Amino acid sequence: MSRGMKPSERVRRKSGKARELEKYFHALHLHFGPQHWWPAKTRLEVILGAILTQNTSWRNAALALRELRLAGLLRYTSLKHLPAKKLAPYVRSAGFFRQKARAIRNFLDWLEQQCGGSLHRLFSLPPEEARNRLLRIKGLGPETVDAILLYAGRHAFFVADSYTRRVLIRHRLIPQNSGYNATQVFMHQHLESSHVLYNEFHALLVKVGKRYCVKSTPKCSNCPLRPFLPPSGPA
Repeated sequence: MSRGMKPSERVRRKSGKARELEKYFHALHLHFGPQHWWPAKTRLEVILGAILTQNTSWRNAALALRELRLAGLLRYTSLKHLPAKKLAPYVRSAGFFRQKARAIRNFLDWLEQQCGGSLHRLFSLPPEEARNRLLRIKGLGPETVDAILLYAGRHAFFVADSYTRRVLIRHRLIPQNSGYNATQVFMHQHLESSHVLYNEFHALLVKVGKRYCVKSTPKCSNCPLRPFLPPSGPA
């Protein structure tokens, strides 16, 4: 082994799971094609979408974003002084609309106080520092924060959501009781640290999770990941 090899490369050379994940990615990419995530015109829209899609479908979040767009509220200057009570009706379609309006308001207040209202300043922070600071904002959990950092900030944090966990657990790549943090650690250990790769892989796992690896009864027979299932079938 070359002494000049980076530590992450040494991990990937030794890890059969890294090679397996690479096969998963290529199979999904061949089957579904590029996903072009995140569907938004601006970084602020990505952030709002990440908050609005909590505990609901993207369709419902997109409806809320449409209402905000029609009202001219997808600009920081328009949202800057808008109270949560007045914001809430525009995001009703996303569900839990009062809580989500407050979370958006909390983020905007934090951005103004800590970064002078500048997303550029936020995403110029060291990635781990930005993540730790965003996690202190009420209403933003790890999945939302990582989606903001990955899709708006282009920082390499894998969004280890329920779709990702479901696929990896059923393929016995991670233990049955793996939570968000453990799943993210697994992906970070066995994948190249690349926001481009994390972006596309996460989007593809969401796609296969919605279409084939569904929560109730997985549709394994036509799934592009079927060749990689353990002989005993999904966990």
